[in-house]
Amino acid sequence: MARGAGAGIGKVISQSAMLALLALRSGAQAPVHYEPTIESISRHPLPSWYDDAKLGIFIHYGLYSVPGWAPLSHPDHDFRSEEYLKNNPYAEWYYNSMRIEGSPTEAYHRAHYGANYDYYNFAVTFNEENKRWNPDQWAKIFRGAGARYVVLTTKHHEGFTLWPSSTRNPTLPEGRQHAARNIVAELTAAVRKQGMRMGLYYSGGYDWTFVPGPITDDADYTTVQPQSEAYGEYAAAQIEELIHRYHPAVLWNDEGWPKTGNALKIIADYYNTVPDGVVDDRFNVPHADFESPEYSDIKDIQSRKWEECRGLGRSFGYNRAEGEAETIAPDKLIYLLADIVSKNGNLLLDVGPEADGTIPPVQMERLQALGAWLNQNGDAIFATHPWARAEGETSDGIAVRYTRKGTRVFAIVLGKPTGSEVTLKQLSVRPGTDIRLLGHASPLPWTHDGANLKITLPSHLLGQYAFVFSLHPVDEDSHVSAAADRRD
Repeated sequence: MARGAGAGIGKVISQSAMLALLALRSGAQAPVHYEPTIESISRHPLPSWYDDAKLGIFIHYGLYSVPGWAPLSHPDHDFRSEEYLKNNPYAEWYYNSMRIEGSPTEAYHRAHYGANYDYYNFAVTFNEENKRWNPDQWAKIFRGAGARYVVLTTKHHEGFTLWPSSTRNPTLPEGRQHAARNIVAELTAAVRKQGMRMGLYYSGGYDWTFVPGPITDDADYTTVQPQSEAYGEYAAAQIEELIHRYHPAVLWNDEGWPKTGNALKIIADYYNTVPDGVVDDRFNVPHADFESPEYSDIKDIQSRKWEECRGLGRSFGYNRAEGEAETIAPDKLIYLLADIVSKNGNLLLDVGPEADGTIPPVQMERLQALGAWLNQNGDAIFATHPWARAEGETSDGIAVRYTRKGTRVFAIVLGKPTGSEVTLKQLSVRPGTDIRLLGHASPLPWTHDGANLKITLPSHLLGQYAFVFSLHPVDEDSHVSAAADRRD
């Protein structure tokens, strides 16, 4: 027995040596092994797939999808307002909001379910409703919208999981701990089948089954974060399950990480398991692959990669009260994507499905409009980089956003030009530059008008909302000069 084992080891060593020799001869590098230190994990490079992806779909789906309600308040997401938590527009915070005395959500819950109805009883309805959920349909919808990756909430703040975790919740009874279907596994398979990357969200900072709250004021944001040894071990065990079972391309933690949960070990384990994965900046450690502003407006090109997350409406989770007025208009959605990409960001756009998996029609319309626009103009978005400047305008005041791909520069005009010409202010190109409007085959005539570029438009403009001009090749010296002139 010992001899047989020894012979097996010898064979493995021999194979490993041969592979190492072949790697050296081909110039390939051995995989990096990450240690649980800031110095080690900070060596992790930003994977090109993520930098190039530009558009992901966020999904908030869980028990809160059953009541699916929040007040139509705080359209500007003024998180620090004294009344924000009492009138929280985030429907995924339903369990917190329903426990705040005098809140609109408390009144809604009492009127529709009764004052003593336990939130976790929604598990029965959720499991019954999501029998009709079709993960392949979701994946096709997201691919059709132009998404390159998807991020699913596997556990939100109330502690209910969308996969059958082998780490038992010590508070919730059987039948209330996780979804009956393995939603994480099913959606992961469907998304990958459509050629997209699959990411997973986990709420590490809050779990209201360990420290129930509710969060009612600014101080509670910290005091309600569980920091016990028991919770640290629990959260670490669950997120390690997600890493090793599902190999997520994005590990998206929320609201911090318990000090007892060994965040550095988790990130190192993740990178060793998924070398081209990415982590967000919400682990409470001085390392991240990207920053994650939420419903924010970034003014300038950022040197660090960032990802704007926001809902199609004011909420991330499904809110049946939201309609056309509360949902971002198709043109504003496309302008938002162009603006973010021009400044070195990705857009993680959230959908909030109903309990049975139905994506609300008002959200579907936006996804379809976005997909149609990207089908014509995606060359100016995907796999691009920021140019010398992000913003510009036409001579008649229409905003312009710029992106770059190799020697080409794209000018994305955020609106429909009027007349037979469009003039891009403070932009010059070298003689012989090929200028085309995406969606049209023929090059367009152009001239310089002082420091501006005047382009003759085709007789009919294809598409809607935003129109993209491809300039190739472009005089880089002129660009630098034009950008400098604009700053002055």
